[in-house]
Amino acid sequence: MSPHKIPNEQWAQVIEDGNNKVEYKKIPVQKPGPDEVLVNIKFTGVCHTDLHALNGDWPLDRKLPLIGGHEGAGVVVARGDLVKDIEIGDHAGVKWLNGSCLACDFCQQADEPLCAKALLSGYTVDGTFQQYCIAKAAHVARIPKDVPLDAISPVLCAGITVYKGLKESGARPGETVAIVGAGGGLGSLAQQYAKAMGLKVIAIDTGADKKKACLEQLGADHFVDFMQSKDVVADVKKATPDGLGPHAVLLVAVNEKPFQQAAEYVRPRGTVVCIGLPSGAYLRAPVFDSVVKMVTIKGSYVGNRKDSAEAIEFFRRGLINAPFKVVGMSELQSVYDKMQQGEIVGRYVLDTSK
Repeated sequence: MSPHKIPNEQWAQVIEDGNNKVEYKKIPVQKPGPDEVLVNIKFTGVCHTDLHALNGDWPLDRKLPLIGGHEGAGVVVARGDLVKDIEIGDHAGVKWLNGSCLACDFCQQADEPLCAKALLSGYTVDGTFQQYCIAKAAHVARIPKDVPLDAISPVLCAGITVYKGLKESGARPGETVAIVGAGGGLGSLAQQYAKAMGLKVIAIDTGADKKKACLEQLGADHFVDFMQSKDVVADVKKATPDGLGPHAVLLVAVNEKPFQQAAEYVRPRGTVVCIGLPSGAYLRAPVFDSVVKMVTIKGSYVGNRKDSAEAIEFFRRGLINAPFKVVGMSELQSVYDKMQQGEIVGRYVLDTSK
């Protein structure tokens, strides 16, 4: 039995009928199945993916009604009969990948995010914008108890995702990576992980606030303002020591245009890694230059369980300290409104008790 008294009802933010609004309301608390845990969510980050879930603008069917969210950090308060490797009272994180079959080729090769039966928190199953959340025990992140739950919550998606992207880029210590969308939630963490991995960083974004945050707080070596620049491609190349361009580009932007430019300024044999998911966007690259420069263009999805543990360990060691702001879960709609207007620097984290 759990020493935590689990209530019958809880507060949650619910998308009822696809009207692009959330309703803050009381709903029942669910019981975990045999292979699941129930996590009392204390804090949960708000990701741009959650905005896509709200708007329903991805070519992926979402559950309705839906509770969004997939960066939830909290305490395990109940577990199913088959769960033996996580204890009541342990700290755990509910991520985008809520569960997978664990038996297909992808799952057996540590590519469980590619599982055809993957369950997606806050999209195909209810997520973390609630006080008590169900997740498959095999997939919850194990969070050390000396790690603050508010600060770790953005790492559970944004951190793991950009860390995976940096690994996929193949960039080595001492080399340069350009991060497009550097001042946003993903970008602010990407800069932190890149520096911790020994990489030089060119931050690409716009605005004085984002420039200051990137150069003074997040460790970027150079900043290119794509709105002020007369030639983004030339300016990014100029920011590298030999003028040939960065070894890798991480695209975490939420609009399409940067995806069209990256192949032009990445250096020969460089890698462009697509992570951001602007709705309806397409990739384009000049064929001649891509061939003669031997450029690699690839996608990177969320990290696997091993990537998650590594990303959390970087944070536990004090190497990741990206900005975030805590507000009550009741204020989620206002966070979405700010996100729609592009007014967010860093990450918003919801306190589920408010």
